[in-house]
Amino acid sequence: AVSKLLMDVKIDHYISLTMDSVAVMNDLVGGVEVTVLDDFSGIDDVLVQGQTVTLQGEHALHYVRSRYGLEDSSNRSRMERQQQYINALFDKFQQCMERDDEFVVDASLKMADYIISDRSITQLQAIANKFNAYDFVGISNIAGESKLGEQFMEFYPNEESVKETVIELFYELKN
Repeated sequence: AVSKLLMDVKIDHYISLTMDSVAVMNDLVGGVEVTVLDDFSGIDDVLVQGQTVTLQGEHALHYVRSRYGLEDSSNRSRMERQQQYINALFDKFQQCMERDDEFVVDASLKMADYIISDRSITQLQAIANKFNAYDFVGISNIAGESKLGEQFMEFYPNEESVKETVIELFYELKN
């Protein structure tokens, strides 16, 4: 599906984490600090809009997963929270790796039940050990339109935005 979305770019390997992994990963790094972007009244009273909190366990999962019951129940609002969270998690993950040489190995073993991949745990650990060498350049977004389908919101990507994203991610300009 990802290959098809990205104009048939070949995907060599994949890794996916289940949503249940959010609470586990969050707690492995000692919690993630965010400024709460939405009003979670009645869903999670720890998450007060405008407050800066260190998310722990299930609160992290509520923050990145919740959509229904919020003032803005669109996926756009949830994706904004997810991006905020991933950026903060990335920073905490790097800090943990700098403090503890065994963090990646320990984390990958604790996360094994939440990982779906075509790579073995040994191969994933080898990739994770190179993590600090990578530059995190942010999260790419494809523009498009969200429409209510028969039962759920559906996303229709903008073809020009897909092309721009593919060029940005998979091609280098030669001088």
